[in-house]
Amino acid sequence: MIETIVIYALQAYQWMLIIYIFLSWVPNARESSFGQFLSSICEPFLAPFRKIIPPLGMIDLSPIAAFISLSFAMSGVGYLFDLF
Repeated sequence: MIETIVIYALQAYQWMLIIYIFLSWVPNARESSFGQFLSSICEPFLAPFRKIIPPLGMIDLSPIAAFISLSFAMSGVGYLFDLF
């Protein structure tokens, strides 16, 4: 039960990250109230990855590392609850 809730929360966060990334393709979308809301949720998670992985020209690869870490977190949650 708790495992399912945590995994669904992490999946919802992944979807928020995907929407936030797509908002960068639309002019002025991140300045909207919805864009600012997603920014307040997603930027604190993406900031450490941006410090480690510099952008390659105009391409920001930090969300890829963020998705990989969330995937590891979901696997870890599943493994952790399988132990109990």
